[in-house]
Amino acid sequence: MTVDMVSTIIYEAVQVILLGSLPTVGIGLIVGLIVAIVQATTQIQEQTLTFAPKLVAVLLVLAITFSWMFRIIMELSYKLWTDIASFAR
Repeated sequence: MTVDMVSTIIYEAVQVILLGSLPTVGIGLIVGLIVAIVQATTQIQEQTLTFAPKLVAVLLVLAITFSWMFRIIMELSYKLWTDIASFAR
């Protein structure tokens, strides 16, 4: 296994991790920002108000995008599994 092969595997794995987590993290960030703005304008400082909407939004996005995330993870896993023979050279 050469350094190029290892760096390619790491690059693809990081790419899959970033693509897979981007929808849920992005929606969590956007919902958190919206809730923070609403809290700042209304001066409501309830702790559960920040947690509950983010939790619901992230779970909804996770439910919607799970098949896509699973597919890209499985494509990388299948590619790595089929290339095992070439790693030994």
